[in-house]
Amino acid sequence: MNIKTCNGQRLLRFLLLSLLLSLLLVLSACSKTPALAPLAADARVLAFGDSLTKGTGAAAGQSYPEFLAQVLGRQVVNAGVPGEVSAQGLQRLPSVLDTVQPDLLILCHGGNDILRTLDKTQLAENLQAMIDLAQARDIPVVLIAVPQRSLLLRAEPLYQTLAEHNNIPLQSDIVANILAQADWRSDRVHPNGLGYQQLANAVRDLLHDVGAI
Repeated sequence: MNIKTCNGQRLLRFLLLSLLLSLLLVLSACSKTPALAPLAADARVLAFGDSLTKGTGAAAGQSYPEFLAQVLGRQVVNAGVPGEVSAQGLQRLPSVLDTVQPDLLILCHGGNDILRTLDKTQLAENLQAMIDLAQARDIPVVLIAVPQRSLLLRAEPLYQTLAEHNNIPLQSDIVANILAQADWRSDRVHPNGLGYQQLANAVRDLLHDVGAI
C-alpha cells in the first residue's frame, strides 16, 4: 500500500467520523423536551417531598411551594415531610393524591435516602413507583433532582435516568446550584428563603419551557 492510498484511507475515516459526530449532534438537538398540557387558572399543583419541599431552613411562608404559588398564580399544595425517606413517601403518596386530586405533581424526594446512604436501586424503584401512581391517575409529573453524596455538588444521576425513562420534565441542577451558594443556603443540605425562591423560579421556568404555563 503506497503512502497516497494510506493517507486517502485516513482522510476517508476522518470524514466518516466527522459525519457521524455531526449526525449525533443534530439528533441530540432535535430531541424533544417532554411537553405538558397548559395548567388551567384554577389548577391545583401538588409539591410532594421531604424537608426541601416543606421549607426547612427558611422562615414561615418562604418554602418553595409558597413562592411557586406566587409566581404561577395557582394553588400549590405543600406536602413536604422533613426526614422522610422514599419508602415512607411511597406509602404516603396515594392518600395525598386522593385527597388533593392535583392537576400536576412536582416530585422532589430521595435526599434523605442519599444522606443516609440507603440503597440507590431501591430509591430509584420507589421514585418510579411514585411516578407510576401519579400517571395511573393521569396526573403529569415533574421531577426535581437532588445532589449525590460527594464533595462535588452534582445531581444524582438516577434522576436523569428516571426522567428519560418516563419522558417527564426534570429540573436537574437547581438544588445542587443553590447549595453551592453560601448566600442561598441555611446549612449544607437546606436552602434559606432566598434559595427556595430560586428553586421556585427554576421550576416556573421549566414549566414555561414545557408548555404548562
